[in-house]
Amino acid sequence: MRIPPRASRPLVCAVAAATALGLGACNRSSDTDAGGTGGGDAAVGVVLITKDSTNPFFVAMQEGAKADATKNNVKLTIASGKQEGDDQGQITAIEDAIARGDKGILITPMSTGVNAAIKKAREAGLFVIALDTPPDPVDTVDITFATDNRDAGKRIGQWAAGQVAGKPATIALIDLFSDKIVSVDYNRDQGFLEGMGIDVKDGKKNGDEAPTGKYTAGGGGDYTIVCNEAGNGEEAGGRTAMEKCLAKNPGINVVYTINEPTAVGANAALKAAGKTATIVSVDGGCDGVTSVKSGVIGATAQQYPLKMATMGMEAIAKIARGGEKPKTTEGLDFFDTGVALVTDKPAEGVESITSDEGSKICWGK
Repeated sequence: MRIPPRASRPLVCAVAAATALGLGACNRSSDTDAGGTGGGDAAVGVVLITKDSTNPFFVAMQEGAKADATKNNVKLTIASGKQEGDDQGQITAIEDAIARGDKGILITPMSTGVNAAIKKAREAGLFVIALDTPPDPVDTVDITFATDNRDAGKRIGQWAAGQVAGKPATIALIDLFSDKIVSVDYNRDQGFLEGMGIDVKDGKKNGDEAPTGKYTAGGGGDYTIVCNEAGNGEEAGGRTAMEKCLAKNPGINVVYTINEPTAVGANAALKAAGKTATIVSVDGGCDGVTSVKSGVIGATAQQYPLKMATMGMEAIAKIARGGEKPKTTEGLDFFDTGVALVTDKPAEGVESITSDEGSKICWGK
């Protein structure tokens, strides 16, 4: 069964407009015409702090915010960690925003290591919105705009179980970090296992599942979890992680990956070893959708980073000018910006759209 894409045509137009601006990537902090006092029609100072400035997901988010800044008369600063795991880079950017007198922060929190800096910013009067990655605890920020990552994980898990269809599932799990606890990491991993019908025990902890047992979705069957390896969200990391998993068990036939660059790296390792497996992921970038179309990735859960960034930008500008604060989606502790499963091999009972449909609403180049 297929569902219509949730992203609107205006969002697609925003992608094109943002791309046309040709925003350059930055490392830690750049593009600073920041400041702004807010109130009335005055420009409002806002900083967008991503985990890095190379992952296409975060580049798209930066481009969306850049495009939206002019529309909302926002003086925007773009900042990021040097790479995934760089807590200090995000902390420095938060402290810079406080010193600059910005009115708000949009941040994809690296880990709980940045919580104290966020608390300091809120005490200084800045409105803080988390994008994509809810902090732990979630009330560390004023509100989160994000994909329901648990739901995204469940969708690719249900789809994967449908592809295995009762045969033994020998599973590799390639997560984000091995030394940090991040909600997006355990929600996608644990959601994937739940989608396959595997008991996850502690739903906020990767790797505590029984290594063997039965999966119940897609007709059910035996499963073996071979590995939980960290790929750091990068192609090179995904390849190295997959090589480690294959060394443990060359019979892997299902691969979960935290994001699409990791999936591409995992596929390269499989290809080099002369192996094939069903790979699933989360992101829905244009490169990822192309990987679905070519068969590298079997299915991906598409999310909408431009929507997160533009809605966050608009919210802070509105609050700074005396408007109402945004509210969470009913029944959730964050605002859900939507998700859709993209695959060209629909599974019975799992809602999806095709790669052609996904390509019309994807982000990135």
